[in-house]
Amino acid sequence: MQTAETFWDKTASGYVKSAISDMDAYTFTLERTRSYLKSSDRVLEVGCGSGMTALKLAGSCGEILGTDISGKMVDYARKGARDQGIVNARFLRAGAEDVLAGEGRFNAIMAFNLLHLVPDLPQVLQQYHDMLEPGGLFISKTFSLQDSGFDVKIALMRGVLPLMQMVGKAPEVFFFTVSELDKMVEAAGFDILETGNYPAKPPRRYIVARKRC
Repeated sequence: MQTAETFWDKTASGYVKSAISDMDAYTFTLERTRSYLKSSDRVLEVGCGSGMTALKLAGSCGEILGTDISGKMVDYARKGARDQGIVNARFLRAGAEDVLAGEGRFNAIMAFNLLHLVPDLPQVLQQYHDMLEPGGLFISKTFSLQDSGFDVKIALMRGVLPLMQMVGKAPEVFFFTVSELDKMVEAAGFDILETGNYPAKPPRRYIVARKRC
């Protein structure tokens, strides 16, 4: 099976051109996230993809660092920052589990459409906890495919997913419920401040949680 880096490098150009499936849900959670940020904050977005969300939020914080396992995604993000003249956004190639030694601590860590792709999620969540300043925020939005109920598209996807992975047409995906995700976040040392499913089906769980001191 190919590595995650290879998969996302191959799909980067198509990903950048693809439309957001639910713009209303995206805009709502973007604005909810913005409401938690301060102009002095150092923010990390893990799995930033093309950098679109990081660049939209750059004006609401002091500095934002976006990381992605795909070097090609990072190239698109850097180009976006240059084209838009955004100088407080940086982008690095790094995996979701990388410690980012030398970057210091952050006031907020964001992970959107990522956590269902992380192999050892409890460990990674604990790592994010350690990378935050006291009282820092963890903000995420994650597919909860286990809570999708009987959805024809999801059922078909689950049926063909192993074959697609074998031929390099899909990444490794992990299934958990909304409740399981909430509990993993709390177990990593966070107090949950806000949750919601946007959209509701199949649910994309939005979570805002504060580092427990």
